[in-house]
Amino acid sequence: MPPACSVIIPTYNRAGLLRRTLDSLVAQTLPRADFEVLVVDDGSSDDTAELARSYTDRLDLKYFFQPDEGWRVAQARNVGIAHAAGAVCVMVDSGVLLHSGCLAAHLDSHRRAEGPVAVVGYVYGFGTDGDEAAEMVRALESGGFDDPDAFLDRLCETGRWADVRELFYAKYADEFADLPAPWIIYWTCNVSAPTDRLRAVGGFDEQIRSWGGEDLELGYRLHLDGVRFLLNRSASSVHSPHGSSLASRMAEARGVHRYVAQKHGTPVMRLLPLLGGALNFLTFNDVVKGRGLPDCREYLRQQATASAAQGAGE
Repeated sequence: MPPACSVIIPTYNRAGLLRRTLDSLVAQTLPRADFEVLVVDDGSSDDTAELARSYTDRLDLKYFFQPDEGWRVAQARNVGIAHAAGAVCVMVDSGVLLHSGCLAAHLDSHRRAEGPVAVVGYVYGFGTDGDEAAEMVRALESGGFDDPDAFLDRLCETGRWADVRELFYAKYADEFADLPAPWIIYWTCNVSAPTDRLRAVGGFDEQIRSWGGEDLELGYRLHLDGVRFLLNRSASSVHSPHGSSLASRMAEARGVHRYVAQKHGTPVMRLLPLLGGALNFLTFNDVVKGRGLPDCREYLRQQATASAAQGAGE
């Protein structure tokens, strides 16, 4: 019997963080036979390979390596999608600790849905930086790493280090599938989608070779394909702080956003280069609606019809 889901983890020189993620997967309530873990190494020079392989007695884990040729996280995730045996792919990042019920919650959303859905899991601590990040690391080292469930339960009770998208969720009451751009918060630190739909839309765009935007671009194509987006708060996790701030990363992503806008060319996507500057993920849909921009799917249908009519008249 194939597993119900495939967990895809791209990684690069983060063996310590990967270990935390794998530990949280060992503790999942979902039976081991119901999920596989695909670790795709984007050219690490640390002991990532040895670490990953040390978990094969506790997880159905497969390790893949690609040479270090720069930032190739899109290709790494595509390696996972290509080898996935599960009907659902759950995508997480190194350093994300999953609640023990996270995978079961993802699968529950897919099983309950009437059609294909893209599920956004809740991520505490994402975007935390500076003194807040340092405090969060201390809290994790004081017990959070050892017992993610208890740590996440406390965060849920107190509201501390809430998902940076919480204002978005509160604004739309967790119901955002019918927004013109529901994909704007489809960030692959903790999301899932049907494997067949990921393959049908072509997976991640491997031309994207720097941080940010490859997940939004994939989400956009899933949206065009009729996949509906939803949040499952029970698919919760905590993002261990590491690296640069979200603000600096967003600045790095602007080149990707310009590429994506040019690639797709719909009126909605032409706004994407403003993300992180004049627009943010909370205001993006308001501006789309305020400007009366056409639905992307309808716009593309009209363009195709006009093109066909022009071709027939020549």
